[in-house]
Amino acid sequence: MVYLLLIVGLILLVAGGEGFVRGSVAIAEKLGMSSLLIGLTLVGFGTSLPELVTSVQAALDGAPGIAVGNVVGSNIANILLILGITALIYPIAVDKAVLRRDGAVLVIASLAALAIVLIGALGRIAGLVLVALLIAYVIYSYFADRKSQASAGLAAEIEATGGKQPVPVSILFVIGGLALTVLGARLLVSSAVEIATALGVSETIIGLTVVAVGTSLPELVTSVIAAIRRHTDLALGNIIGSHNFNIFSILGITALIQPIPVPGEIIQLDIWVMLGATALLLGFSYTQREIVRWEGGVLLALYAGYIGWLALGAIG
Repeated sequence: MVYLLLIVGLILLVAGGEGFVRGSVAIAEKLGMSSLLIGLTLVGFGTSLPELVTSVQAALDGAPGIAVGNVVGSNIANILLILGITALIYPIAVDKAVLRRDGAVLVIASLAALAIVLIGALGRIAGLVLVALLIAYVIYSYFADRKSQASAGLAAEIEATGGKQPVPVSILFVIGGLALTVLGARLLVSSAVEIATALGVSETIIGLTVVAVGTSLPELVTSVIAAIRRHTDLALGNIIGSHNFNIFSILGITALIQPIPVPGEIIQLDIWVMLGATALLLGFSYTQREIVRWEGGVLLALYAGYIGWLALGAIG
């Protein structure tokens, strides 16, 4: 029964996040917001909504391993698993404009996460700093994109996301999406804690694996569809943006709502895996104009090795 609740929680998270994005984008279009601003704010926050609500719920429930592990594990999965699968399906085009804009922010966000982990606690001061960095990132991205062609395909993507639905229907999508996401997060966190207890493994490992991959499902589905349709030029920017949003918004807002300690397991291993994956992503991106299939295979193999290592540790 608890495994069924876990699956139901994941489904509700994905459905709730999708509904929130569709409704909020449609309302923003009716209010005259530009496609660029919608993409940088509502779509960015909306795709990170499952991770955000899950981490906040876990922090409130006294499960810091799930709260922090969800963010670190999601970023690892985004780079090694999702980009790996996407590149294997079809090579990922590297947009140098997006890389120049977001690459430096990617490094800053990763180092900020490292600093918080080494301090050993996610406190409100750190939360304020992260949220301030998030606001600066959104403003910087907006003005940078206005001067470049990096967002050329954004209008079509947002139109497909928001649709032309009436405002009352859009409001129902927003409210229903939030409700489903909150309910899904409660089911996911409670069932994940129960499973960890029953299996005798730490909440952190569950957060790094099952919860992290589950809350990254929207990015996975989007990237795979983009690869099948040969539109991988957006995949890299989406993954980098998700990485930055996860650190700035999820860790920041979670810290403001409920300060939590950082589990020792993340300090010892997982933050370094995230940094290594980030360095590998930047290395593959800067060496040529695309992330080719063999590089995707390397990313996927490294993720399999990482999960295998966690499994061995849990068994031990």
